[in-house]
Amino acid sequence: MSGSGRSFQPVDSSITARYSEIATFMRAARVPVERPLDIALFGVPFDIGATYRSGARHGPAGVREASRLIRQVNPTTAVAPFRLCNVGDVGDAPTHPLSIAQSIELIGAFCARIHEIGAAPVAVGGDHTVPLPILRAIGKSRPLGLIQIDSHADIFDTFMGDKYNHATFVRRAIEEGLLDPARIIQIGLRGTRYGDDDLAFGRSAGLRMIGMDEYEELGRATVVQEIRRVVGDGPTYITIDIDGLDPTEAPGTGVPEPGGIRMRDAQMILRAITSLHIVGGDICEVVPSLDPTGITCVNAANLLFEVTCLVAAARTLCKSCHTLR
Repeated sequence: MSGSGRSFQPVDSSITARYSEIATFMRAARVPVERPLDIALFGVPFDIGATYRSGARHGPAGVREASRLIRQVNPTTAVAPFRLCNVGDVGDAPTHPLSIAQSIELIGAFCARIHEIGAAPVAVGGDHTVPLPILRAIGKSRPLGLIQIDSHADIFDTFMGDKYNHATFVRRAIEEGLLDPARIIQIGLRGTRYGDDDLAFGRSAGLRMIGMDEYEELGRATVVQEIRRVVGDGPTYITIDIDGLDPTEAPGTGVPEPGGIRMRDAQMILRAITSLHIVGGDICEVVPSLDPTGITCVNAANLLFEVTCLVAAARTLCKSCHTLR
C-alpha cells in the first residue's frame, strides 16, 4: 500500500447488500481530508458555468448512487485501487449557488487542502468549469499534461461574454501555465460549430485534437499510441466530459452530440494507459434528471473507477510522486 497508517476499506458488496448503507463513491470509506489519504474522491455540485441545460450539480449524488455497482478489481488490468492506496470519499467541495467566481475560489481552496496532504484528486462534477480550480491546486509548480475525452474543445476565450465557464477551462489553464499545450490531447471532438475559427486557438497552441472522423480513421489502438506519444512520461491530468460518449450511452448531459465514443472504447482506452503518470482526474457534465434510464450515471461511475485505477497504479509505480508536486 502506498500510504501509511490505517487502511481505508470500502464496503464489501459481497457481504453488505448494494442497496444498504449511505452511498459513497464506489462504496469507499467516508473520510476527512487528512493523512494517510492517498486518493481523495469528491463531488463538485456546481453547474452555473453551464450555458444550456442545467442539472449537473446533481451529478455527484447520482454517480454516488450508481457507483454501488462497482466492485474492487479491474477485470482487464487487475488493478485493485483500494488495495494499492488509501482511497476515501471526502464529500463535496463547497460551492456558491449564485456565483461562478466564488465557487471557483471555494473549490480551489478545497482542492488545495487535498494537495497539501499529498493526496490525488479524483472528482465528479458538476459542469466542465470544474477542472480549472482543481488544476490551479495541483498544477502551480509545473504544467501538467492533459488527456481530455470530450465532444467540445473548451478553448474559447469567452463564451456568452464570460471568461469562466464550461467552454473555456482548457484555454484558461494554458494561459495560467497549469497545462503544457504540447502535452494536451483531446479525443472525440465533434458537433456543429459556431464559426470557422472555433478550433483556431487549439491549433495555434499545438494541442493534439482528434475529432471523431479522425478517431474512426485511426482506430482505437492508434489513438492509444497517440495518447502515449503526446503526454509522455510526465505528470498528466485526465478529464472526461460525459458528452464525449455517444448520447445513446450517456443521454443525461447538458449538450449531447451524436456520433461519439462508445463506452467500450472509453474503457479500453483508459485501461491501455495504465502505466502513465496520472496525477488526478474528473468526470463532468452528468445530469441525472435528463436520463430516466440511469445509464449515464452507471457509465460515469464505471469511468470513475477506471480513472481511480489509473491514479492508484501511477502512485504505486512512482513512489517519488506521492506529494504530487
